[in-house]
Amino acid sequence: MKLNRIAGFLLLALAMIMCREATAQTQPVTLSQLLQLAETNYPLLKSKSLDVQAAQKGIDISKSTIIPSLDASYQLNYATHNNITGMAYPQFLIPISGPPSSSNNMGGVFGSATSLLLNWQPVTFGQREAQVNYSQSGLLYSKADAQNELFRHKIKVINAYLDWLTATELIKLYNENLKRTEANLSLVKTLVITGIKPGIDSALLNADVSKAKIDLLNSRQNRDQAAIVLSQLLASAIPPLVNDSSYFSKIPSLFIPADSVQNPLLVLYKSSIDVSKARKIILSKTTRPTLGAWSTIYARGSGVSYNGIVKTTEGLGLQRLNYGIGLQLSVPLLQAARIKPQLQQQDLVIRSNEEKLNDISLQLKEQNESANSTLTNALAIIKETPLFYESAAFAYRALQSRYQSGLANYADLVQAQYVLIKAETENKTAFMAVWKALLYKAAVTGDLNLFLTQVN
Repeated sequence: MKLNRIAGFLLLALAMIMCREATAQTQPVTLSQLLQLAETNYPLLKSKSLDVQAAQKGIDISKSTIIPSLDASYQLNYATHNNITGMAYPQFLIPISGPPSSSNNMGGVFGSATSLLLNWQPVTFGQREAQVNYSQSGLLYSKADAQNELFRHKIKVINAYLDWLTATELIKLYNENLKRTEANLSLVKTLVITGIKPGIDSALLNADVSKAKIDLLNSRQNRDQAAIVLSQLLASAIPPLVNDSSYFSKIPSLFIPADSVQNPLLVLYKSSIDVSKARKIILSKTTRPTLGAWSTIYARGSGVSYNGIVKTTEGLGLQRLNYGIGLQLSVPLLQAARIKPQLQQQDLVIRSNEEKLNDISLQLKEQNESANSTLTNALAIIKETPLFYESAAFAYRALQSRYQSGLANYADLVQAQYVLIKAETENKTAFMAVWKALLYKAAVTGDLNLFLTQVN
């Protein structure tokens, strides 16, 4: 009996968990959740995030040059013991050790060697610091690039969501228009039977019903297309969305901020200039000397003894142990002449990037003025469209009554119905135009909160 109670309790708990998960899966997603979903899923945004991590590792790489290199090696060879004194340019030649041989001897002997060699450059006279600064500039550029891409993508997601809301809202209007047309058709059939209206009115209204159905189907197609675009931007199947009708009944409370544009694109171009300047500093630092320290311990073995007697196999063992330590100061005397054209080239790159920044600033200034104009015009239109809708609705009701009484003809009724559906759609799209104009303003100024703070 006790086991049955425990089993029943576990089954009840499992059912509650499954019910909660099912409820969570069907819970409509808000706009803020959509933005988070896009940020998490979209491949390009994930790529930019990985670029930032890679740039961070670049700083670590630049700093790690302070770590000395320590190489251990062992070699075993079989070669002739001929040797000759004098100088030879080291490239393409494998050196031979030992004193000069008395004659040409093509016999081979074994030789061996092992070593431990440490190289360290503790002092670079600013070269290492310049490389670290360059890597840090690259990190800032990667972050600016990621933020700019994220900002642009969020704007696209919001715009696609607004398109989906608009298409969904228009479906309601076209559905109501179809019902209205079907009701008129039913009424006309009665009036035709009673002889109040001619039979042609019934045929014409049948055509209008078909047209209303076509308009409804097209509106559904527009909604499906908007959903596909939104799904692509989310990089996942579109979840159930909150159908927020408040966008079509209220306008944002205004607010217009100062016309200061802080678009992420400006930050990106400024970061590009900083990277170019850091690159120039690196080039200029290559004229500085470098101070290196080295130390080694190694052992050698040879199949030729000190007195020239050949004992081939003795070269397999190690016979002499050596060590050494030293400093090396290297001064690139002609580096200044070599990098002069590179510095001049880098100056031109910097100037080019500065002009690009000026161009972007000019474009954003013009777009900001356009956004202000668009928003002002949308607010002016929204004052008129409700009046247009109310007048069209009143005119339609009046003409419908007159038509039923035989005081108006079919053409007047159809014209009034056409004006009504036009007024309804323009009223809805006018409200949405204000929100889109606000989104445009937010996109130009680089402040997405300008839009998001107005959303429920």
